[in-house]
Amino acid sequence: MALKVAPGPKLSERTTLRLGGRAQAEIVVTSPEDADSLGAELARHGASPLVLGWGSNLLAVDEELDLVVVSLEPADPVLLEPAACCAGQEGGKVTVRASGGLMLPKLVNWAAKLGLSGLEGLAGIPGTVGGAVAMNAGSYGRETAELLTRVRIWDLRGGMRWIGPAQWNTGYRRFAPDGGLWPWLALEAEMTLTASSPERVRALVDANLARKKATQPVSTATCGCVFKNPEGLSAGKILDELGFKGKSLGGMCFSPMHANFLVNEGRGTAKAALDLIAKAREAVKAAYGVELELEVRVVR
Repeated sequence: MALKVAPGPKLSERTTLRLGGRAQAEIVVTSPEDADSLGAELARHGASPLVLGWGSNLLAVDEELDLVVVSLEPADPVLLEPAACCAGQEGGKVTVRASGGLMLPKLVNWAAKLGLSGLEGLAGIPGTVGGAVAMNAGSYGRETAELLTRVRIWDLRGGMRWIGPAQWNTGYRRFAPDGGLWPWLALEAEMTLTASSPERVRALVDANLARKKATQPVSTATCGCVFKNPEGLSAGKILDELGFKGKSLGGMCFSPMHANFLVNEGRGTAKAALDLIAKAREAVKAAYGVELELEVRVVR
C-alpha cells in the first residue's frame, strides 16, 4: 500500500474540543512500512506537520492553518506471545502489539475480553495508542510507558525503527525517543500484559469508567485536562479554590465537574479558550507563585 493524501480537514471536526480551522492537506499512513516515504511527501507539501490521533489533547485556532495533518490508519491488535493467555495461566506474561492508530478504548476492551490485565488504569482515556505513547498518557496510578517493551517509530532523522526502553526517556505526560527529530510517530507499540480472568479485568475497567464519569465531563466537548499538575499539587484543586470551576467566557468554560477540564459549550472560540486559560494562569501565579504548564497542545 502507499500513503494516502487527502484534502485538509477542518480541525473543528477532528478534535474533541470542536475548535480549529482547516489544514492544507492530510497524509494517511496506511501501514508502518509506508512511513519510509513520509519525509519526501512532507517536503513536497512544505507546510508544518501535525500528527493527529483522536484530537483529544489539542486546542487549534479558528483560522486557516499552514499545517499538513499526518494520521495513522488503525489495525487490529495482535497477540505475539499468547501461550499464558490461551492456557489460562493466571499471572503469566503476554506480549501484545497494537497499531498506533488504534483507538485506546478499543485496545482496553479487547484486552478485557481476553482477560489481559495492565490496561485498566487507562480506561476512559480518549485517544489512540500512538497518542497515549507520545504523551505517556495515564490515570489511576498507571502510565502507558510502564507497559511498553518496544515501540516502532518514524522520525525525520532516523526513519523507521524499533526502539526499546534504553532508547527513550519518559516522565509525567512525556515520552521522548533518544535522538528523535520532530515530527515523530509511534507506528506500533508492543507491551506486556498479565493473564487474568475476563471477569476480573472487566470489573476493574468498569469501575474506572464509572469513577471518571462521576468526576469528569466525559460526555462533553472537552480537551481533557488543560494544565499539568505542578509538583506535589493538583491543578484542578488550585483552580477550584480560586473559583474557576464552572467559570465561563465566550462559550468556553472550566467544567463545573472538574476545574481543570476545558469545555466548549457549543458556541465557543479558540480566542475565548485562550483568554480563559490566560486568566487562570495569571490567577494561579498571583495566588500561589506557580506557573501552570499546559497539558493541552495549542495548534496555530
